[in-house]
Amino acid sequence: MSTQEKLEQKLKIKFEDKDLLRSALVHRSYLNEHKTFALDHNERLEFLGDAVLELIVTEYLFRTYPNPEGELTNWRASLVNFKMLAARAEDLGLYPLLSMSKGEARDQSPKARSYIMANAYEALIGAIYLDQGLEVTREFIGWHLITEFQHILDKKLYEDPKSTFQEKAQELVNVTPRYKIIKEEGPDHNKKFTVGVYLEKELVATGNGSSKQEAELDAAAAALEAKGWT
Repeated sequence: MSTQEKLEQKLKIKFEDKDLLRSALVHRSYLNEHKTFALDHNERLEFLGDAVLELIVTEYLFRTYPNPEGELTNWRASLVNFKMLAARAEDLGLYPLLSMSKGEARDQSPKARSYIMANAYEALIGAIYLDQGLEVTREFIGWHLITEFQHILDKKLYEDPKSTFQEKAQELVNVTPRYKIIKEEGPDHNKKFTVGVYLEKELVATGNGSSKQEAELDAAAAALEAKGWT
C-alpha cells in the first residue's frame, strides 16, 4: 500500500483526483528545486481550505450553542488557530509526506514546522472539498477537528490571552502591554507576522501568526508563560 493510500485510509476518504491530494502536500520551496514538477504547490488549496474550515466550524458553533457572538468568536479561534491545526496534521502523520526543499526541511524551527503543518492541513481540507464536496468535508472536520472542542471547553483554552495578560500586567506591575510588529514577510495572500509584546521597554515575548491579531495573541500567550502568570 502506498503512503498516499495509507493517508486516504486515515482520512476515511478515497480521492477521485489523486493529484489534488498530492498537491495539498507540496510546499512552495519544493518547486524551487524541482522546476519540472507537474503539480502546483499547496498555497491556493490552503487559501480555499481556510475559508471552508472557517465556514464549517462557524456553522457548527452557531447551530450548537446559543452563546453571544464574542464567545463564539473566541471558541472558533481556539479551533482554527495554527497550533490546533498543526496538532491535527501531526495526528494524521502529514509531515513525512510533505514535499519541500532540502533547505526548508533542514532549517526549520519547531514553530516554522507548526506553520507548515497547519497550512498543509488547510490545504488538505481544500483538496477534500474540491474532490468530495461540502458534506464529506463537513464530516471529516466533524470527526477529526471539532471533537477536540470539548477539551478546549474543559481546559478553557478559548480564553483570550491578550485580555488575560493585560489584566495581569496592570494588576501586578501597573503597566499596560503594547504590541509592535517586528517582522512581516510573505506574499499578500499568505502573510506571516512576528509581533513583540512589551512592558514599557522590556520585550517580554514574541509571537507569530498569519494576521497581526493572531500574532498578538500568540505573543500574549508566550508572555504569560514567560512571566509565570498562567
